[in-house]
Amino acid sequence: MAAVGIQRMPTWERKVRVFLCVFGLVLSVYALHVELSRERNPDYRAMCDLGESVSCSKVFTSRWGRGFGLVQFFVAKDSSLNQPNSVLGIIFYTLQMSLGLSLSKKAAVFLVFSSWVSVAGSLYLASILAFVLGDFCMVCVSTYIINFALLFTNVKRRRAIEAMKEKAG
Repeated sequence: MAAVGIQRMPTWERKVRVFLCVFGLVLSVYALHVELSRERNPDYRAMCDLGESVSCSKVFTSRWGRGFGLVQFFVAKDSSLNQPNSVLGIIFYTLQMSLGLSLSKKAAVFLVFSSWVSVAGSLYLASILAFVLGDFCMVCVSTYIINFALLFTNVKRRRAIEAMKEKAG
């Protein structure tokens, strides 16, 4: 608690959120860079391409690297609605960071909800990675871990905000 009735989230929560969101943003921007570089030059080799079955560029340029491999069933493959998953990651981590500044109960609920959606997407993409592509993508797995950690952080945050509102009300 801060002075004169102004409530704040615990310092650990802010630090963890900033770390997770910045790391997620960096990974998402890197994934976008790899995908765009590979589109321009099919011989491009990313730092995360360590072998035949450990290749992030193989994953990013696969059908599932855009719109979770699902959007293309509803719109043209080259539609502006069929964005790389990394663009969705950039949007997600930016929202997580900016809404994390609010002590609103609605923001806390949205943070938890969007985290559950990201975890569901992570589980879906992880199963595609393992069982369909037969690949290991360090960048992908890192974002899955970040998404689970953000879910944990957001659930704790929502509970803390509810407790603060009960104490104040």
